[in-house]
Amino acid sequence: MRVPVVIAALLVATNFSFAQQNEDCMLNLTLFSDYYKSKKYDEAYTPWKKLRTECPPKFNLAPYKYGEKVLEHKIDNSSGEEKKGYINEYMALLDDGNVNFQKDYPLGEVFEKKGVMMYDNQEILGKTDMDIYNTFDKAYTQDPDNFTSTKGLYVYFTKTVDLFKANQFELQQVFDKYDDISEQLIKLNEQFTVSVNKFVEKEEAGQTLTSKEDKYKTYYFAKIEANDKISGSLDSYLGQLANCENLIPLYEKQFEEKGTDPVWLKRAVSRMYNKECIDDPLYIKLVKAYDAASPSADTKYFLATTLFKQGKDKEGEQYLKESYDLETDKLKKARLAKRIANTFKSKGSYGTARNYYREALKMNPSDGTPHLYIAAMYAKSANSCGDTNFNKRAVFWYAAQEARKAGQVDPNLKSNAAQAAASYEANAPTRSEIFTEGNGGKSISIGCWIGGSVTVPNVD
Repeated sequence: MRVPVVIAALLVATNFSFAQQNEDCMLNLTLFSDYYKSKKYDEAYTPWKKLRTECPPKFNLAPYKYGEKVLEHKIDNSSGEEKKGYINEYMALLDDGNVNFQKDYPLGEVFEKKGVMMYDNQEILGKTDMDIYNTFDKAYTQDPDNFTSTKGLYVYFTKTVDLFKANQFELQQVFDKYDDISEQLIKLNEQFTVSVNKFVEKEEAGQTLTSKEDKYKTYYFAKIEANDKISGSLDSYLGQLANCENLIPLYEKQFEEKGTDPVWLKRAVSRMYNKECIDDPLYIKLVKAYDAASPSADTKYFLATTLFKQGKDKEGEQYLKESYDLETDKLKKARLAKRIANTFKSKGSYGTARNYYREALKMNPSDGTPHLYIAAMYAKSANSCGDTNFNKRAVFWYAAQEARKAGQVDPNLKSNAAQAAASYEANAPTRSEIFTEGNGGKSISIGCWIGGSVTVPNVD
């Protein structure tokens, strides 16, 4: 009879212990959350520590998500061994988050956060460039879809260059990593662009965005701008490593081995094109091999550039058309339309260039840059599009109208659009000239390739 009594007593004691533990955990969670929401991060640390050490690891997500902010505060406001201790707690928190709340702590995000923390505190942690590179490399190779940190991607690349300069990497590894990260940034911006275009199209249809939609729109545009800036920073950090003097012998040496690899060929052709190494016979050799290995919109475009270089404009234009017709992805087609438009613009074929810019706008309405390019062509043609000096200069009003459209669809371009419009308007007829002409409020038809009309401002 005594055995069942003892077991019953143990069960009661165990249940009481679990109940007490649960009650203590709930109390500490409440205290922790209250301090956190009041931004009293120092006070939040003690109940957070109890949650981490005395409660089940899957008790609640808050100690992980809120805990990151608390630990970041402690790290920023400490030094020496104390700071190092908080960093180690932060790293452990991320690892445990991945184990216990994998959906909220995907592997790519965990490694990228750890990599950024190591980079920011490299000296105190005693980490090498290779340590930091390897952490980001795990994020990229094991879970690239969740490696989205703009700063993380930039540091990942800079450490690659630093390791090359320290003779730990080959030059080709630098170029490969540049392409990997550039493609990742493009992929991320495509995702953001698809999302933001829905809001832009809604506004263009005359509908008002909800406050939530407006916040998301602002967020997506900010992410696109940040990634674009980082793309430019990658080029700056790469510097003279990617010049023709380095690229040509490197690709000549590798061509025999990799001359049928479409990925390698695409990257080699793109880099030589972007670095203006297209005068070298190797460029034509690479382009032809790329087209033979994997015919695509890309290869037709690059073939066109070689034909233009040879003075075969008619054939080149045909390849540009083929390139455009072959592309099926909407955003890629929009980017291609801009590239083709830029080609025609540089050749002075403004009418054709405008057609392609407008195609780009149709497929990607949140990108305002085509409006700025079109406005610039209008302004450059002002002296050729009018029968009188007044009417010629009236074209600048038309250019200003086009420039402002860029800022209307793309908040990141508001400042540039306003500056461009102001610059054009400064060249338009003055108030006194309008008064002398006596044509305020009247419409002026614009000739030549531009067409359309512009209304003269009233000066009354």
